[in-house]
Amino acid sequence: MKRIGFLTSGGDCQSLNATMRGVAKTLYQIYSDIEIYGILEGYKGLIYGNYKLLKPKDFSGILTEGGTIIGTSRQPFKHMREPDENGLDKVSAMKSNYKAWKLDCLVILGGNGTHKTANLLREEGCNVVTLPKTIDNDIWGTDITFGFQSAVDIATNAIDCIHTTAASHGRVFIVEVMGHKVGWLTLHAGIAGGADIILLPEIPYDIKSVVKALEKRTKEGKRFSILAVAEGAISKEDAALSKKELKAKRKETPYPSISYKLGQEIQERTGQEVRITVPGHTQRGGEPCPYDRVISSRLGAAAARLIEKEQYGYMVGFRDGEIVPVPLEDVAGKLKMVDPDSTIIKEAKGLGICFGD
Repeated sequence: MKRIGFLTSGGDCQSLNATMRGVAKTLYQIYSDIEIYGILEGYKGLIYGNYKLLKPKDFSGILTEGGTIIGTSRQPFKHMREPDENGLDKVSAMKSNYKAWKLDCLVILGGNGTHKTANLLREEGCNVVTLPKTIDNDIWGTDITFGFQSAVDIATNAIDCIHTTAASHGRVFIVEVMGHKVGWLTLHAGIAGGADIILLPEIPYDIKSVVKALEKRTKEGKRFSILAVAEGAISKEDAALSKKELKAKRKETPYPSISYKLGQEIQERTGQEVRITVPGHTQRGGEPCPYDRVISSRLGAAAARLIEKEQYGYMVGFRDGEIVPVPLEDVAGKLKMVDPDSTIIKEAKGLGICFGD
């Protein structure tokens, strides 16, 4: 009897169910005697012992269903070694439940924080296989993460929809895209949506450069401009501050996000009307796009094969069009950032897109 646990942690995304389905359907093909348990609400379920037995029927009809059928939660890695409010040792509790449930392997789907905790469990002796989930596409060791393309489609659609109203009214529109630390989502949606200016966390912007680009468009007879701005975009001035100074400054700011601060500065410097659009959590919602369904199915099937070979301690990654196992210790704690000198940035600049640098 094989006993496998499924756990989804961190923020949700469109392809969590599709990926679990890929793992489960392949495992059911491999093993005639297997039990799959859904650990409820992420690492919280593993800590406090909340789980349920999943049947083959639970994986039917979920290929196109967003979110996660077993729930999720955020359990910050930096607090994992700290006892909870009742003094419970979280790591010991997770190990104890893993052993009590007699799991042969724990399949964990999540982003960067999730992978750090997964690696911790590997170090503590648990058999772990992970899958790269995040709309940010910032997990090291894989070219693509499931959920990313679906989020790109939604963010791009938001920019597409803004084009008509921006053109009609001759305004500057800022579309704020998710991404605190990395700008892959904003970069791809910005290019796909025909944004005139793209601001990313990896490329601190100069407001003078942004204004110059807007004024250039006005002189060329362009009636409107669209900015795709990552929620983690940062000015050169703020980028020069220490973490402590930046935290203190942001605490005092009257703006709900960087886009509103940027919008006011643009309006004051150019006299143009500025409007802000924030798609927000819609970027993580809805059904997965066909591309994500294919990627999720492939990644899930590959994870099942690792379990079959008892090849534990790996993340299933996607590199150069092929599925590859990536050592978990190489993944944990690393972010895949946008390189300011990368070819995609150079090509975007060649199209005339301004990055504010």
